[in-house]
Amino acid sequence: MTSTTFDLIIIGGGPAGYTAAIRAAQLGIKTAVVEKRSTLGGTCLNVGCIPSKAMLESSEHYVQAKNKFAKHGILISDLKLDLSTMLKRKDTVVRQLTQGIAGLFKKHGITYIQGFGSLIGQEGNQKLVQVAAADGSGTVQHFKAEKILLSTGSEPTELPFLKFDGKKIISSTEALELTQVPEHLLVVGGGVIGLEMGSVWARLGAKVTVIEFQDRLVPGMDKQASEELRKALSKQGLEFKFQHKCLGSTFLPDGKIELHAETQGQPVKFVGDVVLVATGRRPFSDRLGLESLGIEKDKAGRVTVDAHFQTKVPGVYAVGDLIAGPMLAHKAEEEGVAAVEIMAGIPGHVNYNAIPNVIYTWPELASVGFTEEELKDKQISYKAGVYPFLANGRARTMDEIEGFVKILADSKTDRILGAHIIGPRASDLLQEITSVIEFGGSAEDVARTCHAHPTLSETVKEAALAVDKLQRNF
Repeated sequence: MTSTTFDLIIIGGGPAGYTAAIRAAQLGIKTAVVEKRSTLGGTCLNVGCIPSKAMLESSEHYVQAKNKFAKHGILISDLKLDLSTMLKRKDTVVRQLTQGIAGLFKKHGITYIQGFGSLIGQEGNQKLVQVAAADGSGTVQHFKAEKILLSTGSEPTELPFLKFDGKKIISSTEALELTQVPEHLLVVGGGVIGLEMGSVWARLGAKVTVIEFQDRLVPGMDKQASEELRKALSKQGLEFKFQHKCLGSTFLPDGKIELHAETQGQPVKFVGDVVLVATGRRPFSDRLGLESLGIEKDKAGRVTVDAHFQTKVPGVYAVGDLIAGPMLAHKAEEEGVAAVEIMAGIPGHVNYNAIPNVIYTWPELASVGFTEEELKDKQISYKAGVYPFLANGRARTMDEIEGFVKILADSKTDRILGAHIIGPRASDLLQEITSVIEFGGSAEDVARTCHAHPTLSETVKEAALAVDKLQRNF
């Protein structure tokens, strides 16, 4: 069996895989990336983060033109939605970015192998990788490398009683491809994906009902911010049904779908056009040939690794959604780079206390570090500073005054432990606090830093001042 040899083979061409490959090439490591799709970028770039943000941006422009421009003295008559053009723009954004990654691979001399990669054993220190053609032709190629990085990401979780059919019961992938606005979209799950996709179609005219098992939205995020987001989205027309357990569905003769649920022991039915199942994602760890090398998985299907991202098999590493931790593209990127640097003898490291998390609704909800609930559970004494956007000059000029900035700092050291922002451009504002957390900074460090006026970032400064009750104009 003839095999092409590399120093490193990366299985999975998503954010972790392509970022790790570029770093490896910079370090002089002969690298190949195996990706089942015909384009690089993984779920994030092809059917996740990027296309969803393109649709969120376009749909927000539509809402601005429909509901908000008149207040600014901009009058539009006969406003229409051209959904096909909106979808084409989304596809163009994805194509441009995937082509950009392909260009970077050529620039850095990285070999891109399309197909489904799996481990099939090892010869001495060399790990053997088989790549089956993605077109189903049965063609198989063989490669080997001393180092392997598994970065195959995750896939939507399918509920056994709500199996995806791609038409009436859909995942986030199909939610990005709907060719007409549903009259009534039922969303199972009040997490990030459900809220973002629900927002897109609500803005474009759908009635959206979110059915959530827990008693609030995004349970892992700050409770106060979560409740503020619920209020904001409710005003936009989204309907929320909490503490509802979904049980199954029935296809109706008129083309509708009936969703069966229960709450407090009582049966409930919802009738809609489409059901979006957005109850989370699971690691894509099947069919990778892990058993051929005795690599272990936990009950959730995540690959078990040590503090250096290495499995029990020396030379085989795993990162991103495939291992424990939040399923976030930027977390995966940091791990991919760190793993490659460790392979090269460089002390790679990821600070998991400084991993931001964002919900790209409007207003946005962005979070980093501990929540108040977590600090209370850990019995860590803290101070909280909260400042509303309604007191910010720039927010007023934008007519975007919903939400607040909350900074949590250690009561004794003033070191920032967490931050939670709900409001306009929260995703961008959060990065300042993330950087301060990364460098072990304090609320006073932010409070004493000069911020340009008038800017949204002044809310961050004022929240930092509020930690010690020194905010100036509210």
